[in-house]
Amino acid sequence: MKLYTIDTGLFKLDGGAMFGVVPKTIWQKTNPADENNLCTWAMRCLLVEDGDKLILIDTGIGTKMNPKQASYYYLHGEDSLMASIRKLGFGAEDITDVFHTHLHFDHCGGSVNYNSDRTKFELTFPRATYWTNPDHFQWATEPNAREKASFLKENIQPLANSNQLQFTEVNGSSPFPAFNIRYVNGHTDKMMLPVISYKEHTLVYMADLLPSVGHLPVPYVMGYDTRPLLTLEEKTSFLQEAADQNYILFFEHDPEYECCTVKHTDRGVRLNETFRLADI
Repeated sequence: MKLYTIDTGLFKLDGGAMFGVVPKTIWQKTNPADENNLCTWAMRCLLVEDGDKLILIDTGIGTKMNPKQASYYYLHGEDSLMASIRKLGFGAEDITDVFHTHLHFDHCGGSVNYNSDRTKFELTFPRATYWTNPDHFQWATEPNAREKASFLKENIQPLANSNQLQFTEVNGSSPFPAFNIRYVNGHTDKMMLPVISYKEHTLVYMADLLPSVGHLPVPYVMGYDTRPLLTLEEKTSFLQEAADQNYILFFEHDPEYECCTVKHTDRGVRLNETFRLADI
């Protein structure tokens, strides 16, 4: 098995929303904000090469936002989903599976694109099977008012209309030998975290349970989370386990760090060391 980091670009989100009740005087030490109180975040995906499978975990925000939408998020950076895939010697036709941790726009937007003359939407990876789970799909297609702005029809409806969408079995076995799935519900209903055995380590793709190193302290919970008290429980349980078993945490949104390990301290579970995926 081989794992590859797929950088898809950077965007900005409100720092207060990203850290919830934590005061700016504290969170800005790790994630400094600009004059508009916006912090820069990565949209870092993961490519898993396992035998004849080439599995893309999440797809970033994509390139189909109109200028008004894009202006809300200050899309920037030199990286893009397809450029990062091509840099590794692969093309869109080589992707066999696209695994969505959840269907918020910054995690699945790259799964759907315009056709060549921009008259309709089409799936970015023509030969791939696209994965979500039935509970989360219902949650995304019948959204609550709080999350409605994160579940964009242009990302989800083309998937629903295709014959390429498949569902995992909630809390059942993974459809892939390459990784197991950990389900969490604090951020959004039935978010899926891939848990991968890699080079004698356990690597966990953190999605939005832990967006960045700055979110390691348990109370640092995003204002976007639908069930913040449940996130507290899920983070506490996960971080204890990660420190006990020396998991590698792979961050989707940290603008600087790809991976880290954590350790027990007298202040709770805290950062141990950071490193790049390629250095494992």
